[in-house]
Amino acid sequence: MASYIELNQTNIQETINEGVALVDFWAPWCGPCRMIAPVIEQLAQEFEGKAKICKINTEEEQELTQQYQIRSIPTILFFKNGEIVDQLIGATTKAILEEKLNKYL
Repeated sequence: MASYIELNQTNIQETINEGVALVDFWAPWCGPCRMIAPVIEQLAQEFEGKAKICKINTEEEQELTQQYQIRSIPTILFFKNGEIVDQLIGATTKAILEEKLNKYL
């Protein structure tokens, strides 16, 4: 059973540089972040081997939060081979996330 990847300064580049990655910027105190957390878990299982499903805790990784200019959470960035190709701000549906992932696969 696959789980999402927790990203930090040491593993982000090697994780997002190849293939498709969804990166969820979140915080423990954020209600909408907690609402979409189960969806992120489901996507990690469903897209195992196809796309990397990742999370960044904005409280713990403030440098990454600043680097990617995250102003509100949840923010979800979609990467393809290390480049940001799409972004969503705020809670969203599983269908929208699946659609965007499939678009870049």
